Amino acid sequence: MVTPDSPCVLALAGGVGGAKLALGLSHCLPPNNLVICVNTGDDETFHGLHVSPDLDTMMYTLSGLSNTEMGWGVGGDTFTALEMLRKFGVDTWFNLGDRDFATHIRRTQLLADGRTLSEVTRELNQQLGVYHQIVPMSDDAVKTVLLTDEGELSMQRYFVGRRAEPKVSEVRYMGAEVAEPSPGLRNALDIATSLVFCPSNPYLSLGPILALPTIRKAMNEFTGKRICVSPIVGGDAVKGPAGKIMAELGKEVSSVEIAREYQDITDVLVMDSQDRNLATQIEEMGISPLITSTIMETEEDKIALAREILTLLE
Repeated sequence: MVTPDSPCVLALAGGVGGAKLALGLSHCLPPNNLVICVNTGDDETFHGLHVSPDLDTMMYTLSGLSNTEMGWGVGGDTFTALEMLRKFGVDTWFNLGDRDFATHIRRTQLLADGRTLSEVTRELNQQLGVYHQIVPMSDDAVKTVLLTDEGELSMQRYFVGRRAEPKVSEVRYMGAEVAEPSPGLRNALDIATSLVFCPSNPYLSLGPILALPTIRKAMNEFTGKRICVSPIVGGDAVKGPAGKIMAELGKEVSSVEIAREYQDITDVLVMDSQDRNLATQIEEMGISPLITSTIMETEEDKIALAREILTLLE
């Protein structure tokens, strides 16, 4: 049941930036008033196991288990299983720690038993003490594929295997046109009083979610407040290849371009104080700019940004 005195927020997220803000929001809102919808476009099978990188990053972050230096994986993890796989001649370009392996083993077991990804995600999170709702964008397979000067690459092959070095000419979401939004996402859209687009990569993290049938239309028609936090600060991404991809696609690497990407589904753009000179251009698009500090280095930073966003909903 939604707590009456708090807004009900649906946050869309993927990657490290999304997990940081989601953590801040989780400190400010009770579990029933926050649903975090996470990208699954970069889910992939490694060593026979179903790996959901963004779902795991979110779960580890909210459970306090994350590797805070890397932003992904489990803090203090070891890699003996990977070392053994190498002895067997297995290509281990995708780094998986031993405790991380346990997550993927358990997820794969539950999926093989006929559970949906939504059901599995709920169980894994509850077992780790995460009671804020983390839901996958879909229970169906969607694969983010990048067309590059080295050919078609999956998101993980591009980002991890090739360290985001190939030049990108197009991003596609294979299977999105026939995938169903997850029950958790559909329900959240019905009950939410506000939307928050976390500072995630617009093409690799939020793009797959918005590519699902009916989702962008539903967000366009959403009657509550819609707030987007720009992942671009001072002409580049805070973390990850968003800025590089934007430039290679012929787009301006700035919060102005982020506003353009979400113009039909955003009321407020939260942007860093370094970019205050762009506020007028944002306003001319019919979007209200909120100038603040969006760099989240500490837990206090994450909570402070979340609180500032939530003041817009009062």
